[in-house]
Amino acid sequence: MTTPLTPASGALLQARIEQVRRDPASIRTVFPALAREVAREDGVRVAVLEALGETLAADGPRLLAEVRDLYRHGDADERRSVLLALHRLPVGDDARDLVDDGLRTNDTRLVAAALGPYGARVLDDASWRQAVLKCLFTGVPLSAVHALDDRVDADLIAMVSAFADERTAAGREIPADARTLLDRNVPQES
Repeated sequence: MTTPLTPASGALLQARIEQVRRDPASIRTVFPALAREVAREDGVRVAVLEALGETLAADGPRLLAEVRDLYRHGDADERRSVLLALHRLPVGDDARDLVDDGLRTNDTRLVAAALGPYGARVLDDASWRQAVLKCLFTGVPLSAVHALDDRVDADLIAMVSAFADERTAAGREIPADARTLLDRNVPQES
């Protein structure tokens, strides 16, 4: 849930957006300070990243370098914001490495953010299926997986079914999301 900004915070956010538009390199100091100066909201960071993307749209390599640096040097909240903003930035498929990194973490917030619109677009089927299975293993709600229903296929259902069978054999509970996914995708008999 996003908390509305106070008028003073909103004005400061707008000032930081304008600062990044005038001097894109200022993102390096503006971005990490946003939580302290404006608000601890992803939307605040995403707005500044969008301004950077608009400003550097004609210089893709520079934009990608800045975004990668913000991600690599950022804390978990900053990394999540970068992942959430990727689909709004003109980086093509070149930021897939950031999605892959988010999926390798044990931070469920990063895993969920990595499976947003950008991750859904750039992940190949095999990687995407593994990421969905990781969600089930780590407790990330499948509602966080962008376009899940559009990408579910027989291979994913087989993987989730095997996961559910292993959990049952071990006497462990099957996550509700796994049951729901399997129930919605029961193979039709011909």
